[in-house]
Amino acid sequence: MSMELTILGCNSALPTSFRNPSAQILSVSGRIFLIDCGEGTQFQIRKMHINFMRINHIFISHLHGDHLFGLIGLISTMSLLGRSTPLEVFADERLQPLLTQQIEFFCDNITFEVKFHPLRFDAPELILNIKGASVQSVPLNHRLPTCGFVFREQRKEPNIQKNAIYKYGLTVADIVSVKNGKPFFDENGQEVPRRELVIEPPTPKSYAYISDTAYLPEIVPVIKNVSLLYHESTFGDDNLLLAKKTLHSTAKQAATIAKMAEVGKLLIGHFSSRYRETDDLEAEAQAVFPNTTAVFDGFKLVF
Repeated sequence: MSMELTILGCNSALPTSFRNPSAQILSVSGRIFLIDCGEGTQFQIRKMHINFMRINHIFISHLHGDHLFGLIGLISTMSLLGRSTPLEVFADERLQPLLTQQIEFFCDNITFEVKFHPLRFDAPELILNIKGASVQSVPLNHRLPTCGFVFREQRKEPNIQKNAIYKYGLTVADIVSVKNGKPFFDENGQEVPRRELVIEPPTPKSYAYISDTAYLPEIVPVIKNVSLLYHESTFGDDNLLLAKKTLHSTAKQAATIAKMAEVGKLLIGHFSSRYRETDDLEAEAQAVFPNTTAVFDGFKLVF
């Protein structure tokens, strides 16, 4: 089991010649999710040879333009190409009437349904649970309602070892019982070690996307032990006061969250345009959480 993450854009606020605004593609169990959709997202998707017609779910963290200005353009292109599969959009409820107006104005005779799912911002919520994957929202602390998202692979069933079927005479009912975690006893009444009966599936992977937020230790229980954490790191310690004022995080604060949550790996992004190079931000984070990487447009990771 694995996930694949592609960074389409990792700049904050303003697009630049070297970084695009926020957008990511996450592949989970064969499904492709789009996380945020800043200006230029569909160009980046084409540039990286991703089949955006396979995107069925889009998650918008909040209603700042650098996280959604590419949405109507992407929807329009999908319609021009004759998409018929419904597209599900998860976002602040205030976006729905605006998006409906844009679709009616710019996407005459749209070829597919856009299903809107309003987010809540007062508590974590399971917002999607489909075959192979689930998605949970994570309320954050920014200048307007904002959510992060936690994506989790669903645990697969263990496989029965073929030799165990013959060795212990397992019936269909026994196999179902063992797969469900119940003990099995041989003809002498001795419990058979589980390792002799099944091949356990790989540990499911998980990914947490923490968008724009002030330093927020309250999210730690929700993202505890995720395989991979992306946490906004708009500023370095040289702009700590500005981070507090704008309700953003520093690289060091992102690393502190990663350390507290005991995540597998940390990615930092959403960089201010004042940082053309991100080596110093990466170093600040690595001083607290060594397994940290500063991302860039086009960054890919299979985990």
